[in-house]
Amino acid sequence: MTTAHDYSEGIDPERALKYAIQHHSGDRTEIVEGVITNVTPSWDHERAAKLVRRQIEARVDDLGCVEGSGNLDLPGSANWYVPDIAVVPEELAHRGGALLPDQTLLIVEITSKSNAETDRVVKRRRYAEYGAPLYLLVDRLERSVTLFAEPGSLGYTKVDGPHPFGTVVRLPEPFGIDLDTGGL
Repeated sequence: MTTAHDYSEGIDPERALKYAIQHHSGDRTEIVEGVITNVTPSWDHERAAKLVRRQIEARVDDLGCVEGSGNLDLPGSANWYVPDIAVVPEELAHRGGALLPDQTLLIVEITSKSNAETDRVVKRRRYAEYGAPLYLLVDRLERSVTLFAEPGSLGYTKVDGPHPFGTVVRLPEPFGIDLDTGGL
């Protein structure tokens, strides 16, 4: 006989929140500092993501990785992100489910009017805290690109930019490629 769960000992709010988000309708729903947000990118936003993807996809394939916008969990926090682009090893992508930021090779966020400060401040801090090795911020409002590297608990220690759109930005190893930002 199945019985109801005994909640007298309480529930883990982080686990409950992340369970709810995984079973929420739509696959582009995030939790940012405890706030559930539906991510609905504009066509211009998607166009910018496509331009970045096209430039990195050959190198991503060479590295045995995939690029996409899958779920990233930040355990111990009320955060569950769906980045615009994340590059992850193919064997991790086969497992399904959420990955951790330190399992990525690169995370790309593209700002929109509704989330620019989140991408610029909150996600930059959290991605560094959770060990994402490279964070590329494509700021459509400021018309600039900034690459953050060398993550630590206090943030990224290496910052390349902001560079105005049109500047060629070097993605360091393991990519070792130049990103043309002219069409963004």
